[in-house]
Amino acid sequence: MNRLFLALPLAAALSACGSADEPPTDLEAARSDGEAQALARNIEAGDFLDLALGPKIAGPQGEEVESALSNAEGNFADMRSFVACPAAMAVCDPQTAPEGTVYTYVHVVFPGEDNEAGTGSGEANDSSDVERATSFRMTQPATGFTGAAGYSKDEALAAIGMKANLVITCDEGALVWTVSAGDGGDQWEQAEPLTFWWQSTVPPAGPAPAYAILANYTPATGSGPYPAAAPDAVNACLAPSLDGSED
Repeated sequence: MNRLFLALPLAAALSACGSADEPPTDLEAARSDGEAQALARNIEAGDFLDLALGPKIAGPQGEEVESALSNAEGNFADMRSFVACPAAMAVCDPQTAPEGTVYTYVHVVFPGEDNEAGTGSGEANDSSDVERATSFRMTQPATGFTGAAGYSKDEALAAIGMKANLVITCDEGALVWTVSAGDGGDQWEQAEPLTFWWQSTVPPAGPAPAYAILANYTPATGSGPYPAAAPDAVNACLAPSLDGSED
């Protein structure tokens, strides 16, 4: 099942920033065959800056997990990830967290690499500079997904400008963030961070090879925090639409 799930809105007041020869894209309109289904669900993606996040889970690698998204040709992205509890909690420990706790999975993705020697995979890119990255996705189902997901709108504007169009879809239970920046001009490219987030009722079991980027038209995969096995957990990507249709 591959269906559109979310269209990501941007404040209309910012539309005046677009140039005459590069009209802004309306991020409220998902340009795909599944637009009607997405609107029927009445779900809007949240801005990362609007989240009220609390403490982070501290795992074997600390509070943040750094990894590379790579393939046989080399590294195509750096990713820094963490999982946070709600702001009201003083400590984020799944062992003591109350039932019903919602965990926010956050992934900061740098196409190519972040060009910082002390983080991620190191300095510069192992294959070639990334001129265009067009999607970030999960490669496994989003266990416990609540239906809440989003990205950093400020970072999208900084990287791509007003013509950016970001849409979240569900593909066989996994989340896909598609970044459409048109054929020319600014793209999501080398070392430009974009923060993606999603929420789950299931805490992470640890890093898993569950994430991928499409950069320079090439898929590359890597590990990040991923929910523990929970066969009974609801995944909103697999739930029926509000209108009862099979998307």
